[in-house]
Amino acid sequence: MVDNAAMAAVDEVRAFNRFYTRQIGVLEEKLLSSEFSLTEVRVLYELANRNEVTAGILGRDLNLDAGYLSRILRKFEDLGFLKRSTSASDGRQSMLRLTTKGRRAFEPLNRRSCEQVEAMLAKLSPSAQQELLRAMADIRRHLGDAPRTSPFLLREHRPGDLGWIIQRNAELYAREYSWNHEYETLVVEIVTRFARNFDPKRERCWIAEREGDRLGSVMLVRESESVGRLRLLLVEPHARGLGLGRALVNECIRFATEVGYETLTLWTNDILVSARKIYQAAGFQLVEEKPHHAFGHDLVSQEWQLKLPAVRQIPQPLQGS
Repeated sequence: MVDNAAMAAVDEVRAFNRFYTRQIGVLEEKLLSSEFSLTEVRVLYELANRNEVTAGILGRDLNLDAGYLSRILRKFEDLGFLKRSTSASDGRQSMLRLTTKGRRAFEPLNRRSCEQVEAMLAKLSPSAQQELLRAMADIRRHLGDAPRTSPFLLREHRPGDLGWIIQRNAELYAREYSWNHEYETLVVEIVTRFARNFDPKRERCWIAEREGDRLGSVMLVRESESVGRLRLLLVEPHARGLGLGRALVNECIRFATEVGYETLTLWTNDILVSARKIYQAAGFQLVEEKPHHAFGHDLVSQEWQLKLPAVRQIPQPLQGS
């Protein structure tokens, strides 16, 4: 007997596959208006993003038939895109590396692919873009995509990031803690003050990112000549468990120490348990606690401090955990 629910699920997955292959032009004989097929461009991408690799590892990672991959690699050699050398650790193996000519051929393909995706995303609102990216991450995770060796990178803020910080703080705290518009108003004030008075020598805003998807953020602002304040630590729900919060806080500590602050402070509320654990692990001490009513709830506010001696072991900048 046919399971109707299972068949409906199969049909939905197949419909999605047909839609997305049309969306990105996979059905075209040559990809991105080039002379190369989808598989050839995929092989070029892997070669361009690795210093060197064996054909065996490349075939395994791409799940390609050895004979098919061999023909592609031969074509690339004939075009002058690929160079082989004997492995230093195993003389029986050849290492593959893109030549300068191969990288020049790959660059316009990579650029056109990025432009294609940017055009697709440009049709969506910022919130819809984030929803789409989270859904894609969920699909990859549920279908067994291997974890990345470098799950995220940290970068300084750029245009568009501050608006995203306001939006995501308001949305997440409303959803997870039912905080009302008062919290969004506070975030707007903090971000606006940062933008208007930004001192790049003494202040920073970091964005945690993975493949263009913002995963979290934090700010370090100047409170006085000797005191810096950590503000608006945020980690997206689908990115929790990567060590991202710890990395953002450690980056604040590193920068605060480097520019000569003596103390790093922060304000939070006792219900933010996960954040408080990160602060405690980083060495912050709770120095003040008091009940207050804010954001539509009775809360307990907390002030935390971290002393930053002139000589200390500075956490190194993290590009991933």
